[in-house]
Amino acid sequence: MPASHYQKPDWMTKHVMNPLLSGLTALGLGLRGMHILTVRGRKTGKAFGTPVNPLVLESGRYLVAPRGETGWVRNIRVSGEGELRLGRKRERIRVVELSDAEKPPLLREYLKRWKMETGKFFDGVSDESPDDELRRIAPRHPVFRIIDAP
Repeated sequence: MPASHYQKPDWMTKHVMNPLLSGLTALGLGLRGMHILTVRGRKTGKAFGTPVNPLVLESGRYLVAPRGETGWVRNIRVSGEGELRLGRKRERIRVVELSDAEKPPLLREYLKRWKMETGKFFDGVSDESPDDELRRIAPRHPVFRIIDAP
């Protein structure tokens, strides 16, 4: 297993952008498909919310962690479930983490859709990079398949 990888948000992201995006999403104005993912803390049991961009494909729905081993990743690994919210719409979800071998096509699609917002977290790899490059970064970016609600 590779060493844990996490790209901490800067002050502006943590204290301005995430609260602003969370507020807009809570009002039902999720930008480009953004939702709030709420997951219970693995130690405290407290609910934590963070803006996410669920990836919706014919093969299913996925959560991709551009910043790596974030708090929501560590928490959802333990609980296996959370809640996606957009405005008043709330959806309980369960998730299954994918293997590194399953990630490259999903990372490519995620980068196609959200390269501008999250591309800087992928070590210079883009949606146009060779498969080998996507396989190289796969261990640094957890991906979860959203399955039926609990």
